[in-house]
Amino acid sequence: MMLHMDELTSVLNLTVNIVRRVGAFQLQYFRQMPDDASDMKAVRETVSFVDVESEKILAEGLLPLVSNAGFYGEESGKKGGQDLVWIVDPLDGTTNYLSGLDQFSVSVALVKHGIPLLGVVYKPFSDELFTCIKGQGVAYNGELCKPRYPDADVSEALFSTGFPYRSPDIADQFFTAAAGVLTLGRGIRRSGSAALDVAHLAMGWHQGFWETDLQPYDIAAGVLMMEENGIVVSNHHGEPFNMFADRLMVAGLPQVHPLLLGKVAAAYQLD
Repeated sequence: MMLHMDELTSVLNLTVNIVRRVGAFQLQYFRQMPDDASDMKAVRETVSFVDVESEKILAEGLLPLVSNAGFYGEESGKKGGQDLVWIVDPLDGTTNYLSGLDQFSVSVALVKHGIPLLGVVYKPFSDELFTCIKGQGVAYNGELCKPRYPDADVSEALFSTGFPYRSPDIADQFFTAAAGVLTLGRGIRRSGSAALDVAHLAMGWHQGFWETDLQPYDIAAGVLMMEENGIVVSNHHGEPFNMFADRLMVAGLPQVHPLLLGKVAAAYQLD
């Protein structure tokens, strides 16, 4: 199916409405304990309910927008064709949400033959909205934005990452990489939401990022945002990042990426 630019703009606007509805639903339960909640198990059950229901709202809203599009969600997996597909993470940063920390997000991308066409990342608590259409740039709360401090030297760079909780076998390699990266710039941050991390990198609010074992639903929207704003996104070999195949992503401003890649590639033994 061909999607023209005016059609993508209309689809994006409708997608934003759906994502905002999901965010409002999540905020109803955020930091609100069930009346009978006396332990963490009950809280986890509530968060699981919010996660699953959020994905249902997304699927029911998104699938009618583009004919023949399939669906790939963190909770429900793959449904329908995957050549043209909605890839969604209904609640990225579940542990933060569970703990009462506001760093969580909704991530939605429409992807055709592995290439994102549009993306939305939304932070419900602060009502921050990141949107993009391929070839049309990145908007923050409706205003087109380019990276802040695009010419920042690596010594001025702030990096972000995520701990390898999915892959304890490479924990030592992660900490080796972190020790090396720490000496490159101004520090390292770990937010707990990869979708927000890469959206923030697209804005230039930090200047480099690396993480292993990210899933397409974590970063599909953010990869497009980074590419639209000139962020270099690669695997640990320096090759263009494939979110369906590569185990490690390294991203950064053009002048920061090579030095970050050097530290990361030297630490990991993945092949």
